[in-house]
Amino acid sequence: MKLFNTLTRKKEEFVPLEEGKVRMYVCGPTVYNLIHIGNARPMIIFDTVRRYMEYKGYEVNFVSNFTDVDDKIIKKAIEEGVSADEISNRYIEECKKDMAGMNVKPATTHPRATQEIDGMIQMIQTLIDKGYAYPAADGTVYFRVKQFQEYGKLSHKNLDDLQSGFRSLQVSGEEQKEDPMDFVLWKPKKEGEPYWESPWCQGRPGWHIECSVMSKKYLGEEIDIHAGGEDLIFPHHENEIAQSECCNGKIFAKYWMHNAFLNIDNKKMSKSLGNFRTVREISEQYDLQVLRFFMLNAHYRSPLNFSADLMEASKNALDRITDAAAHLKDRQDAAPDSVMTQQEAAKAVEAELFVKKFEEAMDDDFNTADALAAVFELVKYANTNVTEASTGAFAKALLEILVKLCDVLGLIALKKEEILDKEIEDLIAERQAARKEKNFARADEIRDELLKKGIILKDTREGVKWKRA
Repeated sequence: MKLFNTLTRKKEEFVPLEEGKVRMYVCGPTVYNLIHIGNARPMIIFDTVRRYMEYKGYEVNFVSNFTDVDDKIIKKAIEEGVSADEISNRYIEECKKDMAGMNVKPATTHPRATQEIDGMIQMIQTLIDKGYAYPAADGTVYFRVKQFQEYGKLSHKNLDDLQSGFRSLQVSGEEQKEDPMDFVLWKPKKEGEPYWESPWCQGRPGWHIECSVMSKKYLGEEIDIHAGGEDLIFPHHENEIAQSECCNGKIFAKYWMHNAFLNIDNKKMSKSLGNFRTVREISEQYDLQVLRFFMLNAHYRSPLNFSADLMEASKNALDRITDAAAHLKDRQDAAPDSVMTQQEAAKAVEAELFVKKFEEAMDDDFNTADALAAVFELVKYANTNVTEASTGAFAKALLEILVKLCDVLGLIALKKEEILDKEIEDLIAERQAARKEKNFARADEIRDELLKKGIILKDTREGVKWKRA
């Protein structure tokens, strides 16, 4: 399995630090609003990377944080006249709903920055003790960039170029820095802001230190993969490397993965242009499986353009997969006990070639576009070869391959039949009538039928109660 490492700018064979295990950290959203489709891209991409790793037999410790202390969160809290906690808690819950809609698996751990402040203070103190950081008169703590000889190795930026760039960007209050490139590890509180006690002042952490600490706590001092959007390469990920490697004296992450930007109608997404799209808004027009398909239909390192036409095309393409799966399921159910013919057995073996094509695409830097092409070849093969004359066993064999490959991509090939409330009530009424007539066989049949559709019945003194499983 090869992946493109931003650090070396080339594809490298993936070799984990510990055999059979993967330690992976993905920078999560800042929770001050509903997530937008730009946030959704890394969520879907790196969830798919994780799924494929697990498919290959790795045990993946997948950590993705919530940044729940930030200027934007504080601004929103002041606007609404509520606490910053209330804002972050609200939008963490909303984010989790959207993630579930996109079929993004919950992380092994979803740490929150505000719950890891003690670790941040400890890391900052270690950096001060080692001479890599210093407190200023007002209690701000800065990292000494020039003390880290390899600064710029991820973004491939030259320190001298950065130096001249920073000179023109100097702002008031920066004069207490030893060097204009030094960045903040801890900052003093402002009036009305949340704060924590520290040896330097009442304040809060800088953004970069948060991820360094959460990664270390939940994954260890060295990790296999650190991932996020390409906008995080500099300065966020560059600064994480500097802090972590100076504190721990070890290489922080072996592989760095970054997804490219998402544009809308060939323009950068922004509120001022009025082309800002939240995942929740998309969910009002489409099943979020369509958004997931759309994201996977391009290579993660390629810029992606979002448009109504492309979403419609994604919906139609996804329908081809789900229609094929439904057709195979119908055939399987129509002849459940049959055994494959010799000819069908040979065709089932042939179908494994699509699995091989799928794996080759995913092994080549997670090329989901080519992996989907292999899925469509399987769909065409199934549509051509499974007919009314086919055995249930043959249909089942092809269906299992299709479901397995789609599951790696987080696509749900077989839709659950959604039974309506009225249908449930009608069947319960029919069951009650059957019981009155002492037709218990039919009553049991209805109970079983509802159970298969995820409906649990409970007979009580007040009558029959039901709930969805």
